[in-house]
Amino acid sequence: MHRRPGRVPAAPPTLADVAERAGVSRQTVSNAVNNPDLLRADTLHRVQQAIAELGYLPNRAARNLRTRASHLIGLRITPAQEGTANATMDRFVHSLVETSRDAGYHVLLFAGAPEDPLSGYDDLLRSTAVDAFVVTDTYLGNPQAAWLRSRRAPFVAFGRPWDDPAAGHPWVDVDGAAGCELATTHLLDRGHERVAWIGWRKDSFIGEDRRAGWSRAMRARGRPTAGLASRVEDTVGSGQEAAAALLAQSRPSAFVCASDTLAMGVLHTLAAQGLAPGRDVAVVGFDDSQVAQVVPPGLTSVRQPLEEVAVHVVRALEGLLARPAAAGESVLLAPTLAVRGSS
Repeated sequence: MHRRPGRVPAAPPTLADVAERAGVSRQTVSNAVNNPDLLRADTLHRVQQAIAELGYLPNRAARNLRTRASHLIGLRITPAQEGTANATMDRFVHSLVETSRDAGYHVLLFAGAPEDPLSGYDDLLRSTAVDAFVVTDTYLGNPQAAWLRSRRAPFVAFGRPWDDPAAGHPWVDVDGAAGCELATTHLLDRGHERVAWIGWRKDSFIGEDRRAGWSRAMRARGRPTAGLASRVEDTVGSGQEAAAALLAQSRPSAFVCASDTLAMGVLHTLAAQGLAPGRDVAVVGFDDSQVAQVVPPGLTSVRQPLEEVAVHVVRALEGLLARPAAAGESVLLAPTLAVRGSS
């Protein structure tokens, strides 16, 4: 019995194969892959056509050695905070990973010491392990942006430079004030006149920005705000206590909260007092967490367009890493309102 010889798999096309197909030198193919600006348009088109016809895949490892590019984007992650409903970063990270992959990059997650916001960055910079960073913590006093700027490290921030409005780095953010104005107007349109606010401490730029949206909507309708606002820590327990105090003292018929975590606290207080959310007292949160989508009767919440944020962040990164580099523009995106049974 004669055994039929197995089919020998075809060898993957090489740079030399592309050069022969396009009728150019190997260096010209290399330039088409790594430095396309050096080639005439017709030559570049001919090489790119040969690459497409042959299915040639450049050797990324070798290319990285030549260009000193890792095609990695560094993103520092912090432990999830216990006792909260906040999963915003989970959604953002997933969207960033997908969008970066489509652009030819991968996201390198790294952790740092909680007490040191700069830990982890220096090691990656020294080893040139990443091409750029995405910074997500832009709260008051965070030194990351200034530190990275001082070292001329490319980065894009998810969040405005709250304590440095003149900062020139590109950033992408969501208009929290517009979101809370949208939420408050929704409640006013449904006939609520005493809409309370539960937000974060006064030193939180993000919290005060969101509070401004509530205040703006109330003033626009000539509704009072005195005695209807509370500033607390971002925990479910703090939301519970604030809601109980406001119900006892000011008798609001609705609440707008700076986070779904605080809104969950309000729902706990309503349950303890035998009040039904959406029927007796309306509640709106912020972030449209998974909890908001499953807790009965469904929590109305401001939803951040995190998928769109990721697209703009990656677009800005591509500009920073281009040759020559292009200065990225800052982008402020509008949120939407996911309306559910609680309002």
